[in-house]
Amino acid sequence: MRKAVLSCVLSTALVATPAAHAGTAERHGDRFSSADLNTMRRYAADTWRSMRAMVDPATGVPSDKVTGDLRTRARVTSPTNIATYVWSTLVARDLRLIGRSEAGLRVGRVLTALEKMTRDTPTGQYYNWYDPATLELVRVWPDNGDQVKPFASSVDNAWLAAALMMLRDAMPAHAARADRLARSMNFAAYYDPAARPDAGTGLLRGGFWPDRPDGCSIETDYAGTGVKVYSTCHTYGAPAETRIATYVGIALGRLPREHYFGIYRTFPDNGCDWAWQEQKPVGSWKRYLGVNVWQGTYGYRGMRYVPNWGGSMFEELMPDLVVPEAAWAPKSWGRNHPVFVRAQIEHGLAEAKYGYWGFSPSNDPHGGYREYGVDPLGMDAAGYTSDAERTGTDPGYAGCRPAQPEPASYGDGVVTPHASFLALPYAGAEALDNLAALKKNFDSYGRGGFYDAVAVRSGVVSKHYLALDQGMVMAALGNVLTGGDLRRYFGGAGVEARLRPVMELEEWDVVNNTTDRG
Repeated sequence: MRKAVLSCVLSTALVATPAAHAGTAERHGDRFSSADLNTMRRYAADTWRSMRAMVDPATGVPSDKVTGDLRTRARVTSPTNIATYVWSTLVARDLRLIGRSEAGLRVGRVLTALEKMTRDTPTGQYYNWYDPATLELVRVWPDNGDQVKPFASSVDNAWLAAALMMLRDAMPAHAARADRLARSMNFAAYYDPAARPDAGTGLLRGGFWPDRPDGCSIETDYAGTGVKVYSTCHTYGAPAETRIATYVGIALGRLPREHYFGIYRTFPDNGCDWAWQEQKPVGSWKRYLGVNVWQGTYGYRGMRYVPNWGGSMFEELMPDLVVPEAAWAPKSWGRNHPVFVRAQIEHGLAEAKYGYWGFSPSNDPHGGYREYGVDPLGMDAAGYTSDAERTGTDPGYAGCRPAQPEPASYGDGVVTPHASFLALPYAGAEALDNLAALKKNFDSYGRGGFYDAVAVRSGVVSKHYLALDQGMVMAALGNVLTGGDLRRYFGGAGVEARLRPVMELEEWDVVNNTTDRG
């Protein structure tokens, strides 16, 4: 069963005028030529075609994915899928791919569906899987008949809430309905205030089941509602894409500001207690809003950076599509994002020598869905790897775990185009060149834009379009081509005033130097 968002987990016992920006481009050091802008507009138009093809005509809600011929939709959808379709509709409107009236009709149908869908009554949280044709909860997985127990995910609900929050500024006609839905979602339902007693703050749980599941769970009274549910045994402790739930919870006034600093930057260098992490961090303790924060960094090919859980591009940059992290946190995320992108490029071109780069969870060209990343860029010692063979590295942990030999070579690297689109603000020319090479050298592009993933040595292509990944492509292109409209929409209604003063406090010791490629 493919997750709507491949969330990285740590167990801790541990009023819009859209067309006005259609001719501008957001730049971070890269100047886009007229040809570049036209290419990106074509990519957006084709990608929107795939998003449109995913929509069920009966409900106006998107499915999880569609085949490359745009004919066969999946029979499931999730809160994240709905979120990516909503913001893709805003981008399509802002780029004049559709008119304002069509965009309003599409969003109106989604809001009507959300108002009908079954959700957790005390907390207002949506469950993970619905039938897009009927809006009923999925209780049996359509592909294999497996039982599906309803589960409310903090991350999936946060993406949906973020999209609803955008509508408050982006679509005045739907602002009241969207605001009512967003404010009904109580993200305190996931908050465990005792998860970081060492730091004096808490963390978010991955989610909860209304009924006891198989495997590990914790019986919980969520947010003082008096309703018993069964929470995940893990909390989110790594600085991955899961931080969107932190942003949304603080912005909606449901979570304390201090919680932002409870998320580990790296795990501390504390003897061998944390020696299972990917590498020994370098850093120091600092204090923000009364919270002790170990501000560590990892090293790779002359760079120093704050890692995420698995080392993938979407963990690093998906929240940046919505929250203007480089502007609101210029000395932390604003420093880290370009280094992380550079490290992914270095891995693909210089270390693994694939000739291409961009590693992130995606469909597996060889079948199924899988996590991909760059092993040294993640905190998980096992790591997400960049090839089908799962070739990893282990630099060891001085005094606790010996280093292992570096790989002699890498196998069939799996590159996903959405990773290059995420990188556009930070390495625009290189991202467009990478995409052009993928398009030229593989059968990787169809009527709906880039297919989901390419195994670059075997040449095998996953000819599917996923709502999550195409939605990231639309958001990335929309932000570049409109000068950041989606981020402005999210930052309205007092959101910037609540989040930015917290995020801009930190300063990370990030270094953007790379070794020679040779």
